Amino acid sequence: MIFQDLREFINFLEKKKELVRITAEVDPVLEVTEITDRISKKGGPALLFENPKGSKIPIAINLFGSFQRMSWALGVDDFNTANKKFSHFLNLDVDLTLRQKAEALYGLYKLSTSKPKEVRKAPCQEVILDRDFSLVDYPVLKTWPDDGGRFITLHLVITKDPESGKQNLGMYRMQVFDDRSTGMHWHTHHDGAVNFRKTIKAGKRMEVAVALGGDPITIFSATAPLPYGIEELFFAGFLRGAPVEVVRARTVDLLVPANAEIILEGYVGAEETRREGPFGDHTGYYSVAAEYPVFHVTCITQRKDPIYPATIVGRPPMEDCYMGKATERMFLPFIKMQFPEIVDVNLPLEGVFHNCALISIRKAYPMHARKIMNAIWGLGQMMFTKFIFIYDEDVNVQDTSEAAWKAFNNVDPARDILISEGPLDVLDHSSPRPLYGAKMGIDATKKWPEEGYQREWPDEIKMSDEIKKLVEQRWKEYGVD
Repeated sequence: MIFQDLREFINFLEKKKELVRITAEVDPVLEVTEITDRISKKGGPALLFENPKGSKIPIAINLFGSFQRMSWALGVDDFNTANKKFSHFLNLDVDLTLRQKAEALYGLYKLSTSKPKEVRKAPCQEVILDRDFSLVDYPVLKTWPDDGGRFITLHLVITKDPESGKQNLGMYRMQVFDDRSTGMHWHTHHDGAVNFRKTIKAGKRMEVAVALGGDPITIFSATAPLPYGIEELFFAGFLRGAPVEVVRARTVDLLVPANAEIILEGYVGAEETRREGPFGDHTGYYSVAAEYPVFHVTCITQRKDPIYPATIVGRPPMEDCYMGKATERMFLPFIKMQFPEIVDVNLPLEGVFHNCALISIRKAYPMHARKIMNAIWGLGQMMFTKFIFIYDEDVNVQDTSEAAWKAFNNVDPARDILISEGPLDVLDHSSPRPLYGAKMGIDATKKWPEEGYQREWPDEIKMSDEIKKLVEQRWKEYGVD
């Protein structure tokens, strides 16, 4: 099922008994976080806080906080089939027939032409607030005790490349400074920051729109590490199987999701910055305060009865982990298309998606593992990966216990570890310098003589199939259940 907007998804979750309404008054300052964190850590339901203290607007949170809810959000019933959204047309194997290759290329064509549908009237513009408004009227969360203030979190920041005219959707936290301004925490590597630098270089201030709400696939798309040149709204339209409806913003030259709950319109100036943070981040640590551009809100449009969507981040597992896992599964075919020897990839939750990657490969030549390490470090946002473990194809990298056992037994530190240097995620606090530091590749594959291993590699302990079958047949006789 493909959902048209946030409230349709909320109603669906409620019918599935995957959403709980909380009618008691709850404070958006810390209290919502503590409740949600407890629910999130035990795999509990989505929450709708109907009576947030200080606001008349309900808060929807933890909507994507399970594998099942994330699957429904993407329009599938089974999380393990999420990558089929791509794999059916990205399997450009040399053995495919001409017809299969044509179908695959047509799939790529559909992805690049899933143009949003512009409409004149939209739910997100039922109410126009261009004079008398305040961000303080919204139930913006302060999530952790040492946060620098309240932060808008689950939102879509819409910017435009001044050279190509293409729009970008990103999800960059926004600290509310006062009634009409926020921080704009886009990292230097992000497309929004690139658009900003291009616009400022052209001597202009940058127009920005921020959408809160919308259909689940469009929300997810704002977090997706898309290949260069593919717009998130096009990608969302492809996943939905129908164009995303958009409407022209009232005061800025941008198209915004027509079915969003709330739209903030405004600009980011050239020179102005303000100290933003600290913020309790998805690493489980506070990211330090720093200078970031200021977003000035000049107009707000919204539904008559808006719902405020939010998320909290912190020590995993939390809601963002399931969104990250969906990205891992969905973009695995892209990685395999470029490196067909890769069998599977696991980005463990504990590695918060940029600290660790477990990768199994079909090893074909000596030092093959090192080729994959360096290739991954040169692949888009995978460049931030601090630890890469490479395994043989028979290792189930989704089983972290098996992966740890293999690594701890197969690795010789002097031979199998590669230390490299390169860009790191802005949130990495371990390196002595921001944005740049050391990375480690660990070759946990079985070693070949050509790789300097002159001993006999031992066989794994495995029971014979004959005995396993015998025991299965006689199991009830043993009386050990």
